[in-house]
Amino acid sequence: MAEAHSSHSFARVVRARLSAGSWYVVLALIVALGCTILVVPTFFALATSFNGGESLRFPPQDLSFRWFIALWTESDDIWEAVSVSARVSVVAVSVAAVLATGAAMYLARQQSTWARALETFFQSPMMLPGISLGLATLIWLQMLGIQLSYWTLVIGHIAISTPYILRTALIGLGQIDPSVIDASRSLGATQWRTFSRIVLPLAAPAIFAGSFIAFMFSFDNVPVSMFLSDARSEVLPIRLLHLIESLLDVRAAAVASVLIVFTVVFSLLMERLLGVSRYVR
Repeated sequence: MAEAHSSHSFARVVRARLSAGSWYVVLALIVALGCTILVVPTFFALATSFNGGESLRFPPQDLSFRWFIALWTESDDIWEAVSVSARVSVVAVSVAAVLATGAAMYLARQQSTWARALETFFQSPMMLPGISLGLATLIWLQMLGIQLSYWTLVIGHIAISTPYILRTALIGLGQIDPSVIDASRSLGATQWRTFSRIVLPLAAPAIFAGSFIAFMFSFDNVPVSMFLSDARSEVLPIRLLHLIESLLDVRAAAVASVLIVFTVVFSLLMERLLGVSRYVR
């Protein structure tokens, strides 16, 4: 009887270990697939940028830094697009940070269903397909009689940037101990002084983290930019798309490689300084 019970217990242990082992195998396969999907296209872009030939091709015809040098000597059009993208993203994210911080300050103090519905509404641009948001904004601006320009592009990028900053700002404000604010007010500080001296410094890392995420998303946004930019406001992603469509220009791959390196380095720096991952949920 004892031997039968021991055999049954051993079988249960084996089944449990096999089940756990199967779970880890499936999880490892999913992680490997995800890494492959993310890393392989990046590898193709990096490898193609070192092609010494006249057009995009993989594998590279011969290894060369020719097109990286061309970025500095023969690419005024690309640098103009970089300038437009940077100016649009900086202005849009700056305005979005102010709007999102104000909205987060209000929503963080509210627990009602109406406030949660309002929060969802403010974050809706993050959930909608970019092409739908771009088209809807274009129709809205045309109904108002506003012609496409640099500022319509900024308006669209404010719309897509605000939800990211709002999300991280809410998380940052939620991590502030309410007793600290109560102590400030009990000592006679005004609401503005409490906000400027206590709340804002404590929430600043979350706001800056959201601003960083919003800037990166705005800088390489394609759908909204396609609908809201005019001929004089060509952003970098649209310029690269035109280079690939018309010329198969290897400079596009060189720009992609530079952006990949810049993004990785800047992301690691922001993670080190702000702990961006703490505010991404």
